[in-house]
Amino acid sequence: MSASTPKRDYYDVLGIGRDADDAEIKKAFRRLARELHPDVNTEDPDAEARFKEAAEAYEVLSDTDRRATYDRYGHDGLRSGGYSPNFEGFGSMSDLFEALFSGGLGGAFGSAFGGGSGFGSGFGGGAAGPVQGGDLQAGVEVTLAEAAHGTPVELKFNAVVRCEHCHGNGAEPGTPIETCPKCQGAGQLRTVTRTLIGQVMSTTVCDRCGGEGKIPKEPCHVCHGRGRRPERQTVSVDVPAGIADGQRIRVSARGNAGERGGPPGDLYVLVRVKEDSRFVRDGDDLITAVDVSGPQAALGVTIDVPTVDGPEGVEIPPGTQPHETIVLQGRGMPSLRGRRQGDLRVVVNVITPRNLTSEQRKRLEHFAETLTPENLSSPEEGVFAKLRRAFHL
Repeated sequence: MSASTPKRDYYDVLGIGRDADDAEIKKAFRRLARELHPDVNTEDPDAEARFKEAAEAYEVLSDTDRRATYDRYGHDGLRSGGYSPNFEGFGSMSDLFEALFSGGLGGAFGSAFGGGSGFGSGFGGGAAGPVQGGDLQAGVEVTLAEAAHGTPVELKFNAVVRCEHCHGNGAEPGTPIETCPKCQGAGQLRTVTRTLIGQVMSTTVCDRCGGEGKIPKEPCHVCHGRGRRPERQTVSVDVPAGIADGQRIRVSARGNAGERGGPPGDLYVLVRVKEDSRFVRDGDDLITAVDVSGPQAALGVTIDVPTVDGPEGVEIPPGTQPHETIVLQGRGMPSLRGRRQGDLRVVVNVITPRNLTSEQRKRLEHFAETLTPENLSSPEEGVFAKLRRAFHL
């Protein structure tokens, strides 16, 4: 496909709908790859261009972030983000398929071709090399006050670690590591199968040595030759001030140990913030409610209001109406980015007295007789303003 030719829609290239899932995307690409393989398609002069087009479509649609960018912004969005196909630069389609056979493209293509399962169920993988350890997830629970100020927590979890007895090589200390007799040190087993589309070579990782090409003469008695073993781990995690319920903290290199010298994975700590019956959280703001009696709201009063740092005296101005809000600036939750402190919004709940005694009723009736229109509303307040205030519009 020339540079001047407009790119086709990736979904049309693979012949799938825009709602296709990962399995449908993979299946469509593998079908096209078989159809366009140089050992099968020897007559179509456009086979190479069509395969590269299909490979590019698969590379984008099999990646969640790239697919989201493409769905929203199209090809221009991918170009502006610096995307370019990772298979460019191969001299011919045969070179490209050889890279697929040997696992040289990795990434999305490695999963499409089954990582060594052969052309019949993928395009086979190469010799096993270092493999990064898997990520782990654990959870901690903190109070709202701890989330507001930040706190260290000690976390215990199970992980796979490198065996220190054999230093990860799987052999008893002082015993040799020998060449694998099954693959003769290649780490791979290659087979040629005759199919309807011709001879197909498949490459699989050696099941005896796991792709390393070597095996311990005497396996480590602690890890049984695996080089790794499960162990209970303890880590101290700093929960940052301002964290919200459901957010995660990544602790680098505290996941499972890698295989064959690969780096360890990461530990993701899911933070749960306990509900606090005194507050509702709205972003970095906190909302609380306080009860005052009708006379207190009319006369004004100073009451204790809960904050994450303890009770604080707040003045309720005379004439405060039901559900009016008093804002205490900077008394909410801190921002994770440290740019500002949230506010504490105090909603005033004016309580109408009940179960009055006869003496209280007489006094209240006398008081009611003294009220004037000026006591009940602001002179400038019209009917629509009253409705908005009454229904909180």
